[in-house]
Amino acid sequence: MEKILVIDAEKCAGCRTCEATCSFHHEKEFNPSKSRIRILKWEEAGLDLPTVCLQCDIPLCEKACPVKALSRETETGAILIDYDACIGCKMCVMACPFGGVSMDMAKRKPIKCDLCGGKPACAEFCPTGAITYMNATKANLRKRRTSIEKLSELVRKG
Repeated sequence: MEKILVIDAEKCAGCRTCEATCSFHHEKEFNPSKSRIRILKWEEAGLDLPTVCLQCDIPLCEKACPVKALSRETETGAILIDYDACIGCKMCVMACPFGGVSMDMAKRKPIKCDLCGGKPACAEFCPTGAITYMNATKANLRKRRTSIEKLSELVRKG
């Protein structure tokens, strides 16, 4: 069964464990700028907002890539980047409406969540349960949609 990341911003304590875990998993260093997940601090609302690739059903990042370097991996459903094909043009970064793709400035290549091959480190080590990796049941898809709608509403109010 397909699985999805579900983010509950209301549970996020802003500890940045997810960023550290992600960068260490992928780059073997604790460096938030190399993390595929980001915690955005929203001081006015008193919220910390985890942002990560949502592995969209219709991925705008994939459609925007002029060299077709992004594609869906069949086992996990993650949108992956073929770094041999990628030209570093940043079109995928600009196309993502959720901020799920960022740039590794040292390598001049985009980085995004790849679901850690089906075992997301961010979800495994999140101490508050704000990030979970769940079966893509109707109930969990509804939960993810509700979280996204809440986040959108907060952003509109801000």
